[in-house]
Amino acid sequence: MAAKGSSLGFLTTARLCKLFPTTQKPSFSPPPPPSSSSSSITLTTKVLNADAAAVYTQLPTRLRHEQERDAISLLHDRIRREHAKRDQSPHRPAMDSQEADKYIQLVKQQQQRGLQKLKIDRARQEGAPPDAPQPTFTYKVDPYTLRSGDYVVHRKVGIGRFVGIKFDLPKDSNQPIEYVFIEYADGMAKLPVKQAARLLYRYNLPNETKRPRTLSKLSDTSSWERRRMKGKVAVQKMVVDLMELYLHRLKQKRPPYPKSPAMAEFASQFPFEPTPDQKQAFSDVERDLTERENPMDRLICGDVGFGKTEVALRAIFCVVSAGKQAMVLAPTIVLAKQHFDVISERFSRYPNIRVGLLSRFQTKSEKEEYLSMIKDGRVDIIVGTHSLLGNRVEYNNLGLLVVDEEQRFGVKQKERIASFKTSVDVLTLSATPIPRTLYLALTGFRDASLISTPPPERVPIRTHLSAYSTDKVISAIKHELDRGGRVFYVLPRIKGLEDVMEFLEQAFPHVEIAIAHGKQYSKQLEETMERFARGDIRILVCTNIVESGLDIQNANTIIIQDVQQFGLAQLYQLRGRVGRADKEAHAHLFYPDKSLLSDHALERLAALEECCELGQGFQLAERDMAIRGFGNIFGEQQTGDVGNVGIDLFFEMLFESLSKVDEHRVISVPYPAMKLDININPHLPSEYINHLENPMQIINGAEKAAEKDIFSLMQFTENLRRQYGKEPYSMEILLKKLYIRRMAADLGITSIYASGKMVGMKTNMSKKVFKLITDSATSDIHQNSLIFEDGQIKAELLLELPKEQLLNWIFQCLAELYSSLPTLIKY
Repeated sequence: MAAKGSSLGFLTTARLCKLFPTTQKPSFSPPPPPSSSSSSITLTTKVLNADAAAVYTQLPTRLRHEQERDAISLLHDRIRREHAKRDQSPHRPAMDSQEADKYIQLVKQQQQRGLQKLKIDRARQEGAPPDAPQPTFTYKVDPYTLRSGDYVVHRKVGIGRFVGIKFDLPKDSNQPIEYVFIEYADGMAKLPVKQAARLLYRYNLPNETKRPRTLSKLSDTSSWERRRMKGKVAVQKMVVDLMELYLHRLKQKRPPYPKSPAMAEFASQFPFEPTPDQKQAFSDVERDLTERENPMDRLICGDVGFGKTEVALRAIFCVVSAGKQAMVLAPTIVLAKQHFDVISERFSRYPNIRVGLLSRFQTKSEKEEYLSMIKDGRVDIIVGTHSLLGNRVEYNNLGLLVVDEEQRFGVKQKERIASFKTSVDVLTLSATPIPRTLYLALTGFRDASLISTPPPERVPIRTHLSAYSTDKVISAIKHELDRGGRVFYVLPRIKGLEDVMEFLEQAFPHVEIAIAHGKQYSKQLEETMERFARGDIRILVCTNIVESGLDIQNANTIIIQDVQQFGLAQLYQLRGRVGRADKEAHAHLFYPDKSLLSDHALERLAALEECCELGQGFQLAERDMAIRGFGNIFGEQQTGDVGNVGIDLFFEMLFESLSKVDEHRVISVPYPAMKLDININPHLPSEYINHLENPMQIINGAEKAAEKDIFSLMQFTENLRRQYGKEPYSMEILLKKLYIRRMAADLGITSIYASGKMVGMKTNMSKKVFKLITDSATSDIHQNSLIFEDGQIKAELLLELPKEQLLNWIFQCLAELYSSLPTLIKY
């Protein structure tokens, strides 16, 4: 292989033998497996230590080769691990640098709008007048709101315990000022209140306990700095994932839907006067569909009964009128049936628009008929549960996906929903969005419309939280029955429904009572729900199958037993099943005994009681984000990283990273343009050349694979090893040269050279990108040995290495830098 990375495509067999002269005593046999102690880092450690390096150079050649030879496999494992963590979506098409510039600016503008909205909302919550200067958004804590014993995070020192605020004399003054006193593992620190307001964060954790594993030490801030850096790198990876997803979202194109007079006529059939928030949501969705070329991905966040469904109906009409199909996805069959009934009634004036329901209630033949109609385009609006996401459902011309209560779907269904977003318009309806959805909405990476104004006739739901007693249950039910209403009685599990039914039949012998849960026969469940809606059944004993969307006007009392077993979002949704009419509704939340509740459960319940006014679902979800499992938001990997620094500092770093997202960008260089100026010609054993079926074709194939991308090169190497066994060391050196050039090109490195003890890498990356890469590195050795100056990455080794060892060092160094790519936008 030519020293400066010239192509291998012109090689002949004769030239191949000249380029790789055989050794005097050829001996080719697959080497034994590597010992478990060998690692890619071991080599570098030895190179950077003068004594160790001297010892290393005296090792027998064969032994050195045994230690190094598995570095390629280790690189493969590392890349695949990172890829599996991140890439859950379909393959994303490539984007050139100029195109990326345009979209990055669009995303930045969108993100700034989201941040601005957050500032205004926060100011309103704090009671600031409309004309007041807009505050700077921050997650920092006001020291005066802290209580003794609260855990706090000092950005530069770490985690401590707040003791209190008191006056003390500064060193250079006799005028006392207020200090915040914080206890750390090895002593007490004090800092002026003004300084504390700039540097302190409340330490919240996503799990049940707020107690940190350990307090930080004043005498060892480097340990805290490592923890903070780990959190920062985790944040950056998340931001890059989001950025790339939305860059490609913006890249998708479809012609805008036509505006037609029929849309205004359809809207005029809405029997109520829309609230101001509803009008804004109608306008937002119409603009997304009829004025934009990018597919819509909008969240409609509105409390139960605030009119989200009408927003979806108008979007469906717009899309279906243009000859496309719309899919309405609900988490339960009960809710799907309700949507089907509402849509069928609303579209009954339009005989040409056909509505279908796909559900497990249907016989096999009915299902097959529906699947055929969907495929042929004989159904325009398809309503159903997750079965609509199955591979058997083929759409004729799908244009819109409406997802109701996305948080109720499983991981696989969410991934399938995400795959639709690359090609169709998506409208998500939720009263309590999943925290990730909320986060996207707040930061502007996703369009959101918030409906927080209740309809004029709505009355707030009264929430009662207390220990369980039969007297309280009977009193609550009697109150509702006496005023002609109906009652939901909800338990967390199917087990126990029969016992409650028996107790209620004894207490109310002349009242019709029934049971509903997801394991019942579908026809039986459907019939029970319809009878309850009609009023034939007065008390419905059920599981949380009734959590989503059911609109039963005269059901105005809900009793939830064993409330500690429900999540906050679930409780909020369940409570929303009542209060749909103009009567005051009651939600009775019963727990068995407070001593049995965890602090986490008590905090969830307190939050629910505080948010008892209408329109609080959005703020509740924001609180829920800090209380519930953080794994739901960013995946399990980041949960530990949040624990390192606490949620508030984590979010502060998140906003910082979002505002600088265009600075963290690496622009790759074409593979052929990357020059490796290390003159090394490996000697291939003649036995190995004879062992290969077509050596020239194999070498050409290696070069072509490297030119394509890192995964093609990985696949080539693995296929080569599978077919011919582990390659001899000289072939490994050849492969490493290809890996070095491929990784360097992806990192924006244009050339690599050595001069004495110095290794230089010319690059187009900025100093900020270099710092982020080295901060992300898992090896302190590379962090400490690399510097950036004059557009070059440089490393000063402690001694001049033989060329093969130098190549191995460069390979390990680039493998370390390459592992930082997930923290960078790669265009």
